[in-house]
Amino acid sequence: MNFDFLTFIILFPIIGLIIIALLRQPSQKTVKVIALVSALISFALSVVIFIGFNRLAGDQMQFEVKLPWIPAINSFYHIGVDGLSMPLVILTTLLGVLSVLVSWKIQLRPKEYFIWLLLLEASVIGVFVSLDLVLFFVFWEVELIPMYFLISIWGSGRKEYSSIKYVIYTLVGSAMMLAGFLVLYFSTGSMDMTEMAGLAITKSVVPVGVLFFLLIFAFAVKLPVFPLHTWLPDAHTDAPTAVSVMLAGVLLKMGGYGMIRLVVSILPGAAREYAPILIILAIIGVLYGAAVTLRQTDLKRLIAYSSVSHMGYVLLGVFALNELSMTGASLQMFSHGIVTGLLFAMVGITYEKAHTRDLNKLGGLARRMPVIVVVFTIAGLASLGLPATSGFAAEFITFLGAYSSTVFPGMQAYTILGVIGIVLTAGYILWMLQRAFYGPVKEEFDHVPDADVVEKVLMFVFVAAIMLVGIYPAILTDIFKMGVLPIVKMVGL
Repeated sequence: MNFDFLTFIILFPIIGLIIIALLRQPSQKTVKVIALVSALISFALSVVIFIGFNRLAGDQMQFEVKLPWIPAINSFYHIGVDGLSMPLVILTTLLGVLSVLVSWKIQLRPKEYFIWLLLLEASVIGVFVSLDLVLFFVFWEVELIPMYFLISIWGSGRKEYSSIKYVIYTLVGSAMMLAGFLVLYFSTGSMDMTEMAGLAITKSVVPVGVLFFLLIFAFAVKLPVFPLHTWLPDAHTDAPTAVSVMLAGVLLKMGGYGMIRLVVSILPGAAREYAPILIILAIIGVLYGAAVTLRQTDLKRLIAYSSVSHMGYVLLGVFALNELSMTGASLQMFSHGIVTGLLFAMVGITYEKAHTRDLNKLGGLARRMPVIVVVFTIAGLASLGLPATSGFAAEFITFLGAYSSTVFPGMQAYTILGVIGIVLTAGYILWMLQRAFYGPVKEEFDHVPDADVVEKVLMFVFVAAIMLVGIYPAILTDIFKMGVLPIVKMVGL
């Protein structure tokens, strides 16, 4: 039963892409339906295990499978989910379905496009369920291939530059990660992530501080942490809409997840020692990201820079190193996934109808596309942390945890600086909505249509998820809390 669920959640997108690849000259509709069905089955299976997940035992691995894989290096096909990874798996499969819907009007080489999109989904799910270092690294690297092709072929603007920049940044991070994994293997003789977490390594073949920075670098690039963030605005701006949804929704979360799962749990002493540096970088990221966002006139680039700011809250919560802050950081990862995923989807839909993302050229669209504007506004308000949205629950819990943290004496002051980021967020979100959608209607937008049926379904699912988590955050916080509890105990603050 364990094998059936987790393995097939990864396998169904792969089965879908293989079927698409084997068809000689399929119609566009056939390709899209196969992609949608395979993503839906994967999502349905993740819902089944989410319902069957034992929340009281969220600190333990469930639906676990461990089979021999590479005996020579003591590596196993080892997968499982606990309270930390379970919500991220369901987030990935949900966004996989929504990304297919966002791509429904793709005309350019749809067969190849959906093959790469499904491979991207499968690789990210693999990262979140892997419990073996080699398996984790394989899935982490596989994600690079579809991202490169999706941006460089189906993107816009400087798409070749942005795709290469993404690959270079990620590969440098991956090289550091691989070196860190080799150090872990030579220090412990194991590739098992759960065993290493139990060891709480204090001695290795290189100084523990060096090992810490080898591992944290890769995840800092992916999160991204200032000043390693410069690939993100370019990748987002030039990527197709569905890729921006996946990139903001789940790929950035691989960074935060890796920090908690691998860095803090395996090296709790080093995490405690270097936490002040990372908290300072988190606050710089929050304030710098928000300040730069205020200067953007391209809708997509504006949302991209806002991600730099919002992921700073994740870094703050992780390295405040207490139960509340880590629960908040985990919820922020989930919330940012659905909120920013919706924002990018709305930018894509708006661009498709208005044919521009320039705030200086937009205006008065509220009268022509009322449904799109209402949903765009809901997403914007969730991003600035309006109560009853997921953004408020995540940020509130993160700040409470960070403020009460004892990781170093200045935490209260840094937390207050972080809260200023919310004020700046309110500024750029409201400014964006006013410039793009209100004021007199411009002549060129007289015949702009509103959302169609597929777009309305897509919007409704996103909004429902945002409101559900905002009104009843315990649906996820109870699970995340159990997942981070053993890690917090190892830190021992």
